[in-house]
Amino acid sequence: MSSASRSSRSSRKPIAIGAGVVVAAVLLGIASYTATRPESPSGSAAAAEVSAEPGAGAYSGPAKLARRDARDPLALGRADAPVVMVEYADFKCGYCGKFARDTEPALVKEYVDKGVLRIEWRNFPIFGEDSEAAARAAWAAGQQGRFWQFHAAAYAEGSKEKGFAKDRLVALARDAGVKDLDRFARDLDGEGAGQAVKKDQEEAYGLGATSTPSFLINGRPIAGAQSTATFTEAIEAAERAAK
Repeated sequence: MSSASRSSRSSRKPIAIGAGVVVAAVLLGIASYTATRPESPSGSAAAAEVSAEPGAGAYSGPAKLARRDARDPLALGRADAPVVMVEYADFKCGYCGKFARDTEPALVKEYVDKGVLRIEWRNFPIFGEDSEAAARAAWAAGQQGRFWQFHAAAYAEGSKEKGFAKDRLVALARDAGVKDLDRFARDLDGEGAGQAVKKDQEEAYGLGATSTPSFLINGRPIAGAQSTATFTEAIEAAERAAK
């Protein structure tokens, strides 16, 4: 599991929306540690823990972090879908790329396209300047309605190994079909991008997330690029609870 912990996170204040957030913070923190600690001589990481199936209102606090803004260009699916999966991820994260390529498309086809699931992206750059630059660029692409196309280009096999220098980000934007590249460059360097990325970061740190990818499915925390079956179970459990 790709992970990074910044010394500054100790100064981050938890999001004050109730005891459910504290529960989510503990679960994500434990799962992040479990997923990233050295586990065997081969160097393989343990599978991240997944919190238990929710009862009624079990994760109502963190569930409120779903924004459900129909105009959000960094979201897929109906704003009123019964299940919302909030994804905190980094474009430098190999496991995030694996999830984007191997798991997310199946979830989109099975649940987003059928109106069951909404996916809301949160930029959570934790691997330094390249991560931050890619996050800002993704947001800038979103301002022209091309976030998910940029997401696909940035997570393509071998893409992160090429880095995210400015010229590379412009090339990714071009591949994503961003029409106004001058505006893209301005937006990337603008105050709006910085504020949006910081807001997402603070939200993730407030939940106790220390690794990427991390997820909330109707508030239920899941850490790591788990199997498709794990996400399927969580989404269907959340749909049952929503009914």
